[in-house]
Amino acid sequence: MTVPIISAYAGGFLIIMQAILMVLTGLHRAKSGINLGVGDDPVMERKIRRHGNLAENAGLFVAVLALAEMTGVTTQVIMTIAIVFVVVRLFHAIALSTEAGSHGAETGKIFVLARIIGAFGTLLSFLALGAFLLLNLM
Repeated sequence: MTVPIISAYAGGFLIIMQAILMVLTGLHRAKSGINLGVGDDPVMERKIRRHGNLAENAGLFVAVLALAEMTGVTTQVIMTIAIVFVVVRLFHAIALSTEAGSHGAETGKIFVLARIIGAFGTLLSFLALGAFLLLNLM
């Protein structure tokens, strides 16, 4: 069994991203006086979803990536899936930083596209990782 080094790198990048989003959400809470929930603040809602969406996806991804790496899925496959996942999660976080990306406003269509890339890239990363893991175990 190998030590999952690529998974560790991916986990390192993702936990730093998670910490940054957490701090930005907390700072907005302090500034707006919203202690719990979103209040009537759409910016707070975006920041919570941006932070929460990464939390919902990153932990499971890193755990399964490490399993795939430890069970012998090729380094090239692991590295490719890890890089794609980290990049598309950045796209998603950037998209949810804007009203256009979160609510589909008419201006800023590039952010809508970034959110779509982030969401579908996450889905494809999950599916590819799961498929490679299962195929490797057969």
